[in-house]
Amino acid sequence: MSEETHKKEHKPHDDQHLDKLTVKELREMAEQFPHEKAVHEMKKEELVAFIKEAKGIKDEPHAHKHKPKGKVRMTKPEVKAKIRELKLLHGQALEDREREKAALLRHRISRLKKISRRVAQV
Repeated sequence: MSEETHKKEHKPHDDQHLDKLTVKELREMAEQFPHEKAVHEMKKEELVAFIKEAKGIKDEPHAHKHKPKGKVRMTKPEVKAKIRELKLLHGQALEDREREKAALLRHRISRLKKISRRVAQV
């Protein structure tokens, strides 16, 4: 077998995914740019930073789509009031023969009951 069959075909590197490349691949890319420090002495993080700087890529942190919300603590009376409200809606859904809505409300009621038991322990 020849060496050509063992070599991987390299796709053009996407600038956004430099962290996923191997150090060897990063060194090959870094050698294309003028450099002051020896490329073979650089570590992976240094290579990625050097290539991004040379290509003019701004290193932007990941923007969170949703801000993490803290847990909303409800008191036991608030939980019980919510359960009573959902029970009324559940009864109406059963009368109107809305099975899916009734099942959803039943699951919410069940979940709130579990929460009320936990709140009562504290």
